[in-house]
Amino acid sequence: MISTNGISLRYGGRALFENVNIKFTPGNCYGLIGANGSGKSTFLKILSGEIEANKGEVYFEPGKRLAVLKQNHFEHDEFEVLKTVIMGHKRLCDIMDQKEELYAKADFSEADGIKISELEAEFAELNGWEAESEAATLLNGLGIGEEFHYKKMKELDGNEKVRVLLAQALFGNPDILLMDEPTNHLDIQSISWLENFLYNFENTVIVVSHDRHFLNKVCTHIADIDFGKIQLYVGNYDFWYESSQLALQQAKDLNKKTESKIKELQEFIQRFSANASKSKQATSRKKLLEKLTLEDIKPSSRKYPYVDFKPDREAGNDLLMINEISKEIEGEKVLNTISFIVNKGDKIAFVGPNGLAKTTLFKILMQELPQDSGDFKWGVTTSQSYFPKDNSSYFDGVDLNLVDWLRQFSKDQTETFLRGWLGRMLFSGEEALKKASVLSGGEKVRCMLSKMMLTGANVLLLDEPTNHLDLESITALNNGLINYKGTILFVSHDHQFVQTVANRIIEITPKGIIDRQMTYDEYLESDDIAALRKEMYS
Repeated sequence: MISTNGISLRYGGRALFENVNIKFTPGNCYGLIGANGSGKSTFLKILSGEIEANKGEVYFEPGKRLAVLKQNHFEHDEFEVLKTVIMGHKRLCDIMDQKEELYAKADFSEADGIKISELEAEFAELNGWEAESEAATLLNGLGIGEEFHYKKMKELDGNEKVRVLLAQALFGNPDILLMDEPTNHLDIQSISWLENFLYNFENTVIVVSHDRHFLNKVCTHIADIDFGKIQLYVGNYDFWYESSQLALQQAKDLNKKTESKIKELQEFIQRFSANASKSKQATSRKKLLEKLTLEDIKPSSRKYPYVDFKPDREAGNDLLMINEISKEIEGEKVLNTISFIVNKGDKIAFVGPNGLAKTTLFKILMQELPQDSGDFKWGVTTSQSYFPKDNSSYFDGVDLNLVDWLRQFSKDQTETFLRGWLGRMLFSGEEALKKASVLSGGEKVRCMLSKMMLTGANVLLLDEPTNHLDLESITALNNGLINYKGTILFVSHDHQFVQTVANRIIEITPKGIIDRQMTYDEYLESDDIAALRKEMYS
């Protein structure tokens, strides 16, 4: 168990946390959520002891071991990969080093023999004989094969190092596990492996993530940071989001009878409880949900952008025809005779490990890059709006406030009209007069979405639009695209985003494309597609 008592932290005049009292108990996984800048990562650092609070204390149950997913990718450069993982259990690693040092002594004394005996007993107690095997299993599960296990960390690239550090945090069955964005730089298979690992993990997990599918899969509770406090809620992210929206609607509808509210809540809880699987963790989550009362559900004060793309006119049946497009970049063939037809109403997710291929295709379709061969043709009734992966050219060195920035892309030039669109994306009052050149990554994305909504396009092309967004903005964009009546071509690494928006999946491979009219989960679970993917990448 880990708990806090009266934790307060101030930076200058700003209170990040004020008298936070919270308890995290074994067998549960807590998703720590909050708006950008609310202090999620800072709170994890307070729990780990990396940052000291101004007031209050963190309490650990005596004898329990804490593991933290580290962010310093260069800390272990001189160590072998397998050794780096085992270093996640400091006491075990110290024993191994001491044993090695004693056995190497030329003048081995009786005292050394007694010490070795003590070390060997503790080594066995800590499952030291299985340490290398456990470390190797963790690495293999995260996509780091045996050919890497005895290399030095400095020989690995950034993505590989992230996986090794994740294995280090998971090693040795820690009692308390703290993780900040653990799915960053992981592929689909590694994320799935981590989800299953944590789903069956019996100790305490506290995790920060913008991956809603991950939070939904592993979390038994949500810890919501709001106004310097942290409030615990039973359930995963979707349950927290939908219950807070239900509570907000009920709070607005003051005349609704209590009996009606209770019935609505019961139906809501029953729907979520029915989704629980047979696993031990899910069963306990189901029991917790069933114990909830109306008073346990509270509206969130969190603000969500309003994302609503509306086409000015309906597109005809001829949308887009792509015929044998190829493109080579710096000697690498990123597109190899790509051909497909986009139909009216398609919402196509482009997937696959090669991000450059997907970005290149979008740039060609928007005439920002010429193809080497092949051609494409947009239907005469189509109008396109594009969200590029890199939006820096729209903002760098632009000496305009946000009202004037948006005015560049609007037929209606009035300030009231433009402020209305900015307000939808949470730029109200003085916020609308910020300079475009000083925006954060998330603010730039929200501005780009305002620009796109203004166009009234009936075809949207979006290249990784969820990058830099907080959970609230991702959720709002996700819902906006689900409701959009036009056609969408998009790239995203957000599993839930792809699953809930796409009705067609196209994977770009070195040997062409795999094109299927199905959901993302169906695509991932298909044995036939798995066999085809193996062939296309061989």
